[in-house]
Amino acid sequence: MLRVWKAGFALLGFSVLFFGAVQTADAGCEIVKATNSADSKAAAARAAYANALQTAEQIRRRRGWKYVTLRPRKVKPDPFWKAVRPVVTPDMLLKPDVVTRKTYAQCWKGVVVPYVCTAGATACGN
Repeated sequence: MLRVWKAGFALLGFSVLFFGAVQTADAGCEIVKATNSADSKAAAARAAYANALQTAEQIRRRRGWKYVTLRPRKVKPDPFWKAVRPVVTPDMLLKPDVVTRKTYAQCWKGVVVPYVCTAGATACGN
Protein backbone atom coordinates (compact mmCIF):
# COMPACT_ATOMS: atom_id res chain seq x y z
CA MET A 1 0.00 0.00 0.00
CA LEU A 2 2.81 2.37 0.86
CA ARG A 3 4.48 1.59 -2.49
CA VAL A 4 1.28 2.53 -4.36
CA TRP A 5 1.02 5.78 -2.41
CA LYS A 6 4.67 6.67 -3.17
CA ALA A 7 4.15 5.93 -6.88
CA GLY A 8 1.03 8.12 -6.96
CA PHE A 9 2.81 10.92 -5.13
CA ALA A 10 5.78 10.72 -7.53
CA LEU A 11 3.42 10.83 -10.52
CA LEU A 12 1.67 13.87 -9.06
CA GLY A 13 5.01 15.61 -8.52
CA PHE A 14 6.10 14.82 -12.08
CA SER A 15 2.80 16.18 -13.42
CA VAL A 16 3.23 19.46 -11.54
CA LEU A 17 6.81 19.83 -12.82
CA PHE A 18 5.84 18.91 -16.39
CA PHE A 19 2.85 21.24 -16.64
CA GLY A 20 4.75 24.00 -14.86
CA ALA A 21 7.47 23.74 -17.52
CA VAL A 22 4.89 23.96 -20.28
CA GLN A 23 3.43 27.14 -18.77
CA THR A 24 6.90 28.65 -18.43
CA ALA A 25 7.66 27.91 -22.10
CA ASP A 26 4.35 29.43 -23.20
CA ALA A 27 5.00 32.52 -21.10
CA GLY A 28 8.06 33.22 -23.28
CA CYS A 29 6.03 33.27 -26.51
CA GLU A 30 3.65 35.60 -28.33
CA ILE A 31 1.42 35.15 -31.36
CA VAL A 32 2.38 37.26 -34.36
CA LYS A 33 -0.21 38.23 -36.96
CA ALA A 34 0.76 40.36 -39.98
CA THR A 35 -1.37 41.35 -42.98
CA ASN A 36 -0.18 42.87 -46.24
CA SER A 37 -1.33 43.26 -49.83
CA ALA A 38 0.20 43.23 -53.31
CA ASP A 39 -0.54 42.74 -57.00
CA SER A 40 -0.08 38.95 -56.75
CA LYS A 41 -0.72 36.28 -54.14
CA ALA A 42 2.99 35.43 -53.94
CA ALA A 43 4.01 39.06 -53.44
CA ALA A 44 1.32 39.57 -50.78
CA ALA A 45 2.51 36.44 -48.94
CA ARG A 46 6.14 37.66 -49.07
CA ALA A 47 5.10 41.09 -47.78
CA ALA A 48 3.08 39.56 -44.91
CA TYR A 49 6.08 37.30 -44.10
CA ALA A 50 8.37 40.35 -43.96
CA ASN A 51 5.88 42.17 -41.70
CA ALA A 52 5.76 39.14 -39.38
CA LEU A 53 9.57 39.17 -39.11
CA GLN A 54 9.53 42.90 -38.29
CA THR A 55 6.84 42.37 -35.66
CA ALA A 56 8.84 39.53 -34.09
CA GLU A 57 11.90 41.78 -33.93
CA GLN A 58 9.83 44.49 -32.21
CA ILE A 59 8.60 41.90 -29.68
CA ARG A 60 12.21 40.79 -29.08
CA ARG A 61 13.32 44.34 -28.32
CA ARG A 62 10.26 45.15 -26.20
CA ARG A 63 10.65 42.02 -24.07
CA GLY A 64 14.43 42.31 -23.84
CA TRP A 65 15.02 38.91 -25.41
CA LYS A 66 18.48 37.99 -26.69
CA TYR A 67 16.92 36.15 -29.62
CA VAL A 68 13.55 35.30 -31.14
CA THR A 69 12.50 32.21 -33.06
CA LEU A 70 9.37 31.84 -35.18
CA ARG A 71 7.20 28.79 -35.79
CA PRO A 72 4.35 28.85 -38.33
CA ARG A 73 0.89 29.25 -36.81
CA LYS A 74 -2.44 29.38 -38.59
CA VAL A 75 -4.27 32.51 -37.45
CA LYS A 76 -7.60 34.08 -38.34
CA PRO A 77 -7.30 36.16 -41.54
CA ASP A 78 -7.32 39.87 -40.75
CA PRO A 79 -8.72 42.10 -43.53
CA PHE A 80 -7.45 45.70 -43.79
CA TRP A 81 -10.67 47.59 -44.43
CA LYS A 82 -13.18 46.04 -42.05
CA ALA A 83 -15.84 48.55 -43.14
CA VAL A 84 -15.65 47.08 -46.66
CA ARG A 85 -14.95 43.45 -45.69
CA PRO A 86 -15.45 42.79 -41.98
CA VAL A 87 -14.47 39.10 -42.16
CA VAL A 88 -12.83 36.65 -44.52
CA THR A 89 -14.91 33.49 -44.85
CA PRO A 90 -13.31 30.11 -45.61
CA ASP A 91 -14.72 30.07 -49.16
CA MET A 92 -12.81 33.31 -49.96
CA LEU A 93 -9.41 31.82 -49.13
CA LEU A 94 -7.11 31.02 -52.04
CA LYS A 95 -5.53 27.58 -51.87
CA PRO A 96 -2.94 26.42 -51.19
CA ASP A 97 -1.92 28.28 -48.06
CA VAL A 98 1.65 29.59 -48.08
CA VAL A 99 3.62 27.86 -45.32
CA THR A 100 7.30 28.54 -44.66
CA ARG A 101 9.64 27.51 -41.86
CA LYS A 102 8.59 30.64 -39.95
CA THR A 103 5.04 31.65 -40.96
CA TYR A 104 1.68 30.30 -42.10
CA ALA A 105 -0.07 32.64 -44.55
CA GLN A 106 -3.66 32.57 -45.79
CA CYS A 107 -4.54 34.72 -48.80
CA TRP A 108 -7.69 36.02 -50.51
CA LYS A 109 -8.68 38.42 -53.26
CA GLY A 110 -9.06 41.92 -51.92
CA VAL A 111 -11.84 44.42 -52.53
CA VAL A 112 -9.66 47.53 -52.65
CA VAL A 113 -6.34 45.80 -53.46
CA PRO A 114 -5.75 42.76 -55.72
CA TYR A 115 -4.49 40.23 -53.11
CA VAL A 116 -4.24 40.21 -49.32
CA CYS A 117 -2.47 37.72 -47.03
CA THR A 118 -2.32 37.31 -43.27
CA ALA A 119 0.78 35.52 -41.98
CA GLY A 120 0.82 34.00 -38.53
CA ALA A 121 3.58 32.71 -36.28
CA THR A 122 4.47 31.95 -32.71
CA ALA A 123 7.42 34.08 -31.62
CA CYS A 124 9.45 32.70 -28.71
CA GLY A 125 12.60 33.96 -27.07
CA ASN A 126 14.50 34.51 -23.85
